[in-house]
Amino acid sequence: MANVPVQRMSQLLAKTLRDDPADAEVLSHKLLVRAGYVRRTAAGIWSWLPLGKKVLANVERIVREEMDAVGAQEVLLPAILPREPYEATGRWEEYGPELFRLQDRRGGDYLLGPTHEEIFTLLVKDQASSYKDLPVILYQIQNKYRDEARPRAGILRGREFLMKDSYSFDTEDEGLARSYALHREAYQKIFARLGLDYRICAATAGAMGGSKSEEFLAPAEAGEDTFADCPNCDFAANTEAITYELASVDASDVPAAEDIPTPDTPTIETLAASLGVPASATLKNLLVKVDGEIVAVGVPGDREVDMDKVEAHFAPATVELVTETDFAARPDLVRGYVGPRGLEKVTYIADPRIAPGTAWITGANKAGTHTKNVVAGRDFEVDAYVDVVVVQEGDPCPKCGTGLVLDRAIEIGHIFQLGRKYADALKLDVLGQNGKPVRVTMGSYGIGVSRAVAALAEQSADDKGLCWPAEVAPADVHVVAAGKALQTELALDISGKLAAAGVRVLVDDRPGVSPGVKFTDSELIGVPKILVAGRRAADGVVELKDRRTGEREELTVEEAVARLTA
Repeated sequence: MANVPVQRMSQLLAKTLRDDPADAEVLSHKLLVRAGYVRRTAAGIWSWLPLGKKVLANVERIVREEMDAVGAQEVLLPAILPREPYEATGRWEEYGPELFRLQDRRGGDYLLGPTHEEIFTLLVKDQASSYKDLPVILYQIQNKYRDEARPRAGILRGREFLMKDSYSFDTEDEGLARSYALHREAYQKIFARLGLDYRICAATAGAMGGSKSEEFLAPAEAGEDTFADCPNCDFAANTEAITYELASVDASDVPAAEDIPTPDTPTIETLAASLGVPASATLKNLLVKVDGEIVAVGVPGDREVDMDKVEAHFAPATVELVTETDFAARPDLVRGYVGPRGLEKVTYIADPRIAPGTAWITGANKAGTHTKNVVAGRDFEVDAYVDVVVVQEGDPCPKCGTGLVLDRAIEIGHIFQLGRKYADALKLDVLGQNGKPVRVTMGSYGIGVSRAVAALAEQSADDKGLCWPAEVAPADVHVVAAGKALQTELALDISGKLAAAGVRVLVDDRPGVSPGVKFTDSELIGVPKILVAGRRAADGVVELKDRRTGEREELTVEEAVARLTA
């Protein structure tokens, strides 16, 4: 193995902190700052210090090796991108305020790239002219930018972040499926090598578009995604992607709809209490505006509407709640008493739980009045069925019916079968085998490289500090000189021997720092092995400690070197 330089903490640009940063909310934010891995530059913008840069580079290396292994080719595209390609695909507007927009001195419009589908499409359009040039997989590891409204959680949710984005280009759907499968397998190898606990979950495509999408989620308390896991089968999905089949029921024995007086019952809670019925027997109707047009959203009274799902259904249209002004302009819509029966000039969408034949108590569109025995499909029509309720713990698994378990997670990867959305918008064709133009089909595949560092910190840390998996740690062994001159001399000597054998060494040779502080810092920094030159240094004996298990063992210098270089 090649000789590697020893990292000496006496020369290292990194200061450890005893206390958590005042603005830190999550574990990774606290520990990465306290251990001297990152420092805040501005809201959502972070600087990587030497130890942090080494961890980040190790994650990059693993990602790069596995991408290269599937035949992907690395490129580097610009971060400042022209407006026109994004306008052609509609994403200049669809991204909304999260897109960093800027102008040059001539008034030309540009953006800081949040993702590069358009630019990769144009690159392949320029370089590939025949089916013989495809398939091809291209990737880059580069900073991305999103103008987050509330950047938080340290590097987990920043305005600038490091990402691996790759793109596949095929002439047929079967080829896209193969490219997708290659990435799926490569991602499993990447996250296994990183030492991450993760789940592969069905997901929505969002602004990316496409037909199939899966997320790689790392369970963690700090996660911003909620996913559902079935304890009985292999089903797992982001809650935004869970869908249920529409199951009609027989309503032949349900009496005719009947208005009933219900004064002072403008909420589901007051209605249910007044009638002595469960909230699940009522039909809740939420009014929203979609690009200014009023839409009613129907869900069972005991469930909440997931506005993210509603927005996703109507994207890229703007969705907002109705206001007092909207009610004033529509006297036929009575606040607190809206129902689907007799609604006019209102599009009505409903959750599949409001299936044809189901009977409900709901608003009568008259103040102080509700209607009972209102049957979907008999007394009112649903314009579109959309899964719009907030998924709850215990909801049935769509695959086997077992109650689902919900958990928080960090999104560390996402893969999409984009199809021809971008190729259509930017006219990406190649000549096929028959000499006629063939429209190319694409896949898009992302890994949050800097986010993976935070996910690892969240999953592997303990009450003492960080605890890195060996392949991403900033060093293989953290050598601690307890303080005296003899101990420091021995620590530097053994560090040199280890480095000569190719072991990555971080040695704490800081003068004037107490042994207690050095021991605390070694646990905070989280290198897998800690080697202490302490009280038996004069005998040529050191203590080897496993950072994760806490197991300790006294060894001679020769034994320690042999153990750590084996």
